[in-house]
Amino acid sequence: MQMDALVSLREMPMLKMPQDEQAFAIADRIYEAAFATELWPDALEAASALSRSAGGAIFVVSDHSPVRAIGEAHLQPLLDAFMADNNWRFSESVQRICSARPASFVRIDDFMTGQEIGRDPLYASARPFGVGSPVCTSISMPGGELALFVFQRWLKDGDYDEAAIDLLNGLRPHLARAGLIARRLGLERASTAVSVLGDMGLPAAVIGESGRVLSANSLLEKMADIFLSHGGMALADEPANALFQQAIAQNRDDRAVRSIPVPAVQERAGLIVHLMPLRRAAHDIFSGADILVIAATVNADANMPSPSILSALFDLTPAEARLATALASGRSTQEAAMEVGVAVKSARSYLERIFRKTGTNRQSQLVALLKSARSFL
Repeated sequence: MQMDALVSLREMPMLKMPQDEQAFAIADRIYEAAFATELWPDALEAASALSRSAGGAIFVVSDHSPVRAIGEAHLQPLLDAFMADNNWRFSESVQRICSARPASFVRIDDFMTGQEIGRDPLYASARPFGVGSPVCTSISMPGGELALFVFQRWLKDGDYDEAAIDLLNGLRPHLARAGLIARRLGLERASTAVSVLGDMGLPAAVIGESGRVLSANSLLEKMADIFLSHGGMALADEPANALFQQAIAQNRDDRAVRSIPVPAVQERAGLIVHLMPLRRAAHDIFSGADILVIAATVNADANMPSPSILSALFDLTPAEARLATALASGRSTQEAAMEVGVAVKSARSYLERIFRKTGTNRQSQLVALLKSARSFL
């Protein structure tokens, strides 16, 4: 297919929407693809169109299983060339990104020298297709896998600007939650609500738009001290429940908080409750349910989680995650601001947003929560 024809494919009706509406529609496609893996190419193509990319792909890297990859259909030959004969293992760009684990979309070029770029298989396989200038983010999965979301531009379009990277970063929290489900399902299509909840290995339930529980797996049913049911699902912890009920009421609002911390109590570890909107095909898979609720346990540990983990758990921006990490490491607001490289006034604004997203209201409470959030599981 010629490049001009590929570009014409991107003249989709969605691109005539305002940019925020486009992002909302793309988030729907991402959540749909979490349960219907054959739809990932469509979701990636929509994200590519928004960011003026040539195409996008997902790589799941693991120490104990082969690398899996899904990409847009029109660039599948490029993906095949990169994956052939384990070419990806010889890619310094892949190794560099896996080591750096960026908590936001970054230009891979910034991690490479010119000489390294010249010999890297990722770049070498892309050039014959007229593709270059990749950006990437990494998302750590509970089982130790790393999901890499990579987008590339046509060589003729030059490098990514900050505006395009910001657009992709706006989609990152949705990619993180969808990646969690896709990893649990082995990147295979889900068949029924019962099979999904059983295979997930996480306490989970599906609820309607009113909050009424339609189906729950046995793991969640054993958590009656955490999840209450009084006409609709609720959380026993009052501050967490306030965020939870708000998330249910605002399910159709793309800006709603969808990852809610539940503090540890006595012998029980802290939890992160994720709410995933069920859109399009996913809505059908779950027999018309509106929200998937997942409870992921976090382990108490003296070490701080990385900014990438905080971003995935609480929808923090990269700057907010870095500030939260600095504060939880014992820095004052002024010291943390200096470390992150922002003005103290900006740091205080970030902190207010961090409080709102994590359901906390004091720095000591935030530190206690973050120190319990070492990993998803």
